[in-house]
Amino acid sequence: MANQNCRNCSFRARYDHNPKSFLGRLWRWHINFCPGWKSFFTSLPSEEKTKLAEQYHFKKYPS
Repeated sequence: MANQNCRNCSFRARYDHNPKSFLGRLWRWHINFCPGWKSFFTSLPSEEKTKLAEQYHFKKYPS
């Protein structure tokens, strides 16, 4: 998974635009077990991890 597209994911953009949309909720549920998201998230600097964790209410991988 060296080439993640999580930063530019269209489902993520849907969540950012409307978190209550079906695709937005699907994306939010999906990041709980997605290996690509885990790899992307854990590769970020801790400051950016904290920001994303707050933005997406994500508590699975602590910073």
